[in-house]
Amino acid sequence: MKYVFAINFKSYETAYNNVALEIAKTANQLSSKYSNVRIILSVPSVMISKIINIYDDIYLQHIDPLDYGAYTGFLSVDSLKYLEVKGSLINHSEHKIIYRDIEKIVKKMKELNKESLVCADTPGEAAGIAYLNPSMIAVEPPELIGSGIPVSKAKPEVITESLKAVKSVSNIPVLAGAGITIPDDAIKAIELGSSGVLIASAVMKSKNPNKVIIDFVEKMNSV
Repeated sequence: MKYVFAINFKSYETAYNNVALEIAKTANQLSSKYSNVRIILSVPSVMISKIINIYDDIYLQHIDPLDYGAYTGFLSVDSLKYLEVKGSLINHSEHKIIYRDIEKIVKKMKELNKESLVCADTPGEAAGIAYLNPSMIAVEPPELIGSGIPVSKAKPEVITESLKAVKSVSNIPVLAGAGITIPDDAIKAIELGSSGVLIASAVMKSKNPNKVIIDFVEKMNSV
């Protein structure tokens, strides 16, 4: 199985300007070169049409548990049928939703043959989400997100306990997130049993994001 290197663009300025396009170009080049790592870019919905022309393994950052209808300002899960994305993040710390809404989205995305990467704060939440059988689960202690303090080193038990909890329910890949800053943080997470990492600020706030991506992918590919 390929290790997953997922980059959440969030709403940093770099998610909308030429930096985003350069990241997509780098991801495309690396995906062709390295076979052991899958790079997923989770992009703002307004950037889909620009990035899809460069790199096609992209996710939305959020989707709403709504059918078609009079819902101003929402992104209906039904709309995924018409969007050129592989899937979506769900329940990220900046955009939490309730369990029954996660369930509805995951079910609908399966029907549309789309992937779901559901985020969890704790091993207990990860276990509950595992019963919904999403494509992947990312465990991210919220207090470490954006801190530069990697979960794989500061709270390795969160990863190992989440893996144990999820595997007791289903064989779903579990990613590690929160504070992952350098390639060694990702390697440590993989050594603990994770299937990869979900990162954001380490790339999007970097002065040289393309170098950061290259360093991560090269290191992860060598595991």
